[in-house]
Amino acid sequence: METTMLARLNKDHRHIAILLNILKVKYRRLADGEAINFNLIRDVVEYMQSYAEHSHHPLEDLIYSYYLKKLAMTEPDDKLAQQHQELIEASASLMSSLNLILSDVVVSKEQLVLDLKSYVSLQQEHMYYEDSVVFPQWAKVIDDTDWREIQALCTLKLIDDPLFSDNDNVLFEELREYISKDE
Repeated sequence: METTMLARLNKDHRHIAILLNILKVKYRRLADGEAINFNLIRDVVEYMQSYAEHSHHPLEDLIYSYYLKKLAMTEPDDKLAQQHQELIEASASLMSSLNLILSDVVVSKEQLVLDLKSYVSLQQEHMYYEDSVVFPQWAKVIDDTDWREIQALCTLKLIDDPLFSDNDNVLFEELREYISKDE
């Protein structure tokens, strides 16, 4: 059972890494003065908001809460929750800038490059922390019975990935096509 939940989170991280690489390419091209597809960047950020922030992170928060109760920790490390909040704020700020650009409002190219770079860095640091510290801790402490309970608790948080699942969802169509051409 453990492998099911952690495998899902790890798979999400692999998918997010693909999107972060797209953002890296885009902000480097933008910094070099090349024209870029802002709709595509907005789709990446929108995906992060709609899936990562509304399913992936809440799932991690729920597992973390379960983990803390199991250890009877009275003074938990809030790093995970703080990172999730920072990512929500960073993506909201980035989305605001992108929406301005797509509405033909002038936004500083340099500031956008910095914001994109910062966002990618925040996401990468967060995933590294989870992959190297959080997930291994969970794997040591949470047993199969616990994972079954967690699975039951998470059913409301678990949604199909709107970009990387095999459903015929038309959301993120342009981004899906871009990724398939890039591979």
